[in-house]
Amino acid sequence: MNQIQRPIYLDFLIRHKDKNIIKVISGFRRCGKSNLLHSFKDVLMNNGVSALNIIYIDFEDIENEGLREYHSLYRYICEHMQPSGMNYIFLDEIQHVPYFEKAVDSLFIKDNADVYITGSNAYFMSGELATILSGRYVELKMHPFSFKEFFEASNLSQSDYLSEIYENYLTVSSFPYTIQLSGKQTDIQEYLKGIYNSVILNDVVGRLNVSDVKTLQCLIKFVFANIGCPLSVNKITKSINSNGRKIDNKTVERYLTGLLDSLLIYQVDRFDVKGKKFLKLHSKYYVADAALRYLIVGRKGLDTGHILENVIYLELVRRGYEVYVGALKNGEIDFVAKKSDGLCYFQVSESTIDESTLKRELQPLMNLDDNYPKYLLTLDEINAEADYDGIRKMNALKWLLEE
Repeated sequence: MNQIQRPIYLDFLIRHKDKNIIKVISGFRRCGKSNLLHSFKDVLMNNGVSALNIIYIDFEDIENEGLREYHSLYRYICEHMQPSGMNYIFLDEIQHVPYFEKAVDSLFIKDNADVYITGSNAYFMSGELATILSGRYVELKMHPFSFKEFFEASNLSQSDYLSEIYENYLTVSSFPYTIQLSGKQTDIQEYLKGIYNSVILNDVVGRLNVSDVKTLQCLIKFVFANIGCPLSVNKITKSINSNGRKIDNKTVERYLTGLLDSLLIYQVDRFDVKGKKFLKLHSKYYVADAALRYLIVGRKGLDTGHILENVIYLELVRRGYEVYVGALKNGEIDFVAKKSDGLCYFQVSESTIDESTLKRELQPLMNLDDNYPKYLLTLDEINAEADYDGIRKMNALKWLLEE
């Protein structure tokens, strides 16, 4: 299969090419960061850049293990840089290099170096790196396939049943490579297990020095099983202890931080819509990929509504929104999505064919007294489009296919 192009991400690199700023590409493991660099490399060479002026180092390749020391890395790059023309330096999965920011900072000050770095977790952009490189980098947050990207990469047409395509999206997964596995569930499951184990062992257990891995896995399973539900640290602690494990609130907080930093889960805080303030308790959590969740907790129970919520949340993040749960005095709005130009409100429900369900989902939006856009997204195919006093009901899958 040909390399899948992701034009929005590629355009980001093209726009920032040759600018005196470090390009940082962050994102979950196997979301396509390396392929993006290779696509950009092709763009450079098609526009006359010599292969000698492109230095690409993948730190997950054992051949480059000797470069996982920042002095050695810096010397190697300097020795391979060309004296004429710009040198394009790609450092892939650079979090494997302790103190890599020192090498990156030294490369940044060279007039003929254009530096691009990728990393598979949030903490590689925290702490010392952010301090040293403050104001000298731009970050591209990359995600696995959106529903629209999956739809296009699968060579499907809108004449196909969107509900069947959506089901494939949830079971095949949003990771680009799984498209090549032609729906073979055994191969897909093995690939997903590999991703999950890499994240847990390398990005969480290794970084946090976790000794009780089974308790960590118990926590992950609980959070995965309760996506879209209000959770507190205390509630998680009690649940794990009731299942025979032993953990305290402080350890739960530490594990959650590690999982958030690994980008395996996302935390969505509650926002008091009327009072315009953030609330500290009962955040909600969503997972990076629905198929990973199925891998851990199975497909038991009627959780399709929360899965749809999860997909909508990730899409809002992809579209550049800051996302919160909207808290009202008498009700809750699933998502308050914020950009510099204002807000949008979203209620998400598997179906609102039942009149009582429709009324329940509309009521929080009707309680708002501003004129920002309000949406009700469902999987309904009958009466999928409607307008209720300015609240726009849409089929969620068609909304996901919008630009």
